[in-house]
Amino acid sequence: MTRKLIVLMCFLLSVVGIAQTYKTIDTADYLQRKDFLRNFTAGNEALIKGLKSQYSGRTGSEMSKIYKEFGTDFENQVRNKDFVFKSEFDAVIKSLVQRLRKNNPKVPQDLKILIARDNTPNAYCLADGTFVINMGLYNWMDNEAQVAGVISHELGHKIEDHTLKSVLNIVEQNKLDKSTVQSIKETTDRRSQGRNEKAFDILKNRIYKKSVEKRNLEIHADSLGYVIFKNSDFKKNEFINGLQKLQTFDTVSPRELKIETYKKLYDLPKQAFKDKWMKKEDFSLYNYNFYKEKLNKDSLASHPEMVKRLEKLKKTFPELNTPVEAEKPSEAYLMLKKTARMEILPNFFHSEDYGLGIYTAMQFLQDGEEEKYYKGWLGKCFTKIYEARKNYNLNRYLDRVEPKNQSESYQQFLNFMWNLSLDEIKNISEYYQSVETVAKTK
Repeated sequence: MTRKLIVLMCFLLSVVGIAQTYKTIDTADYLQRKDFLRNFTAGNEALIKGLKSQYSGRTGSEMSKIYKEFGTDFENQVRNKDFVFKSEFDAVIKSLVQRLRKNNPKVPQDLKILIARDNTPNAYCLADGTFVINMGLYNWMDNEAQVAGVISHELGHKIEDHTLKSVLNIVEQNKLDKSTVQSIKETTDRRSQGRNEKAFDILKNRIYKKSVEKRNLEIHADSLGYVIFKNSDFKKNEFINGLQKLQTFDTVSPRELKIETYKKLYDLPKQAFKDKWMKKEDFSLYNYNFYKEKLNKDSLASHPEMVKRLEKLKKTFPELNTPVEAEKPSEAYLMLKKTARMEILPNFFHSEDYGLGIYTAMQFLQDGEEEKYYKGWLGKCFTKIYEARKNYNLNRYLDRVEPKNQSESYQQFLNFMWNLSLDEIKNISEYYQSVETVAKTK
């Protein structure tokens, strides 16, 4: 199951209302983006120049190439408005970082904060000191301290230059990996199957080794992050409470979307609901064992299972073995949590996840939340689905059914969507677009 799909479950943990006059976050931030890009480009160029002087020959050239490509990709994300520059999140995150600097002189002073239009509860830090905080953290974490815990973990990565070390390790093994991949390409016919398997085993072992190294870095960052966290003025156990929330995120399954919800939303004045829309594709005869997995997914995981991370922390820091209930969030935090919740649909729309946007809107409407607001987004997403269906590129915006990786509820939703004809999608789109128009005029 994709992480974006798992995100849907967090919407169901608490119902936080907000006025129906809510306006999405303004992204008219051209000057801020222009200023950030200028500084980021200059910083990345300085970083690349330093790498070339520090690492000579092929190593320096390869590392410079990686950081240049990453810089270009990140700049494109900024231009695409994947980040929000003018929002109430900025000041709060900056204040959390300031609190983490208390008694922690190693925390850099030149950190730059970006808020990402991403619903997953995550954060990361770039080599130049840019901190990216996903809006989804506020949908998942209970309070400011737990958000600060995630930030302190990323500070651990930053202080120890884990990213740079990982890139250096990749470059050092790059030559060997390229040689192995080339060997695989040259030995694909049946007569050389034995050589091909041997080449694959070499590559597989290298991939596993890299994954083990990445998992060790995560555990290391946990320990460093906790030291930073406990040295500041946050309650120590909120660090582990935040990790437990992330553990829930990794293991939870979305709640069922009821058939009655489909009938309620899609039995329209000019288009009656049709039972055939709910017909499921038959996968009973498909032999899933025909294709055997060649790589062990657990071995490939770069982040260790949260249970192991928690166990390691408790063993290293015995004071964390005593469970403590999460602190009550401040009113300011609750307001940001409400804002993040209302931005879930705009975020999905921005990332062109129109199918997930419809599924999410239906979940909210099933719970009776902000009907005009979510019906409006239902109309917007169906309009994009209609355009995609008409242009024969619906696969870009709507998942195919995968019984092994999706919940029954999500499979039912996908069957419903793929069963709709072009005209039926158009009728649904027009109906809910008209609902949005009426809502705006009132």
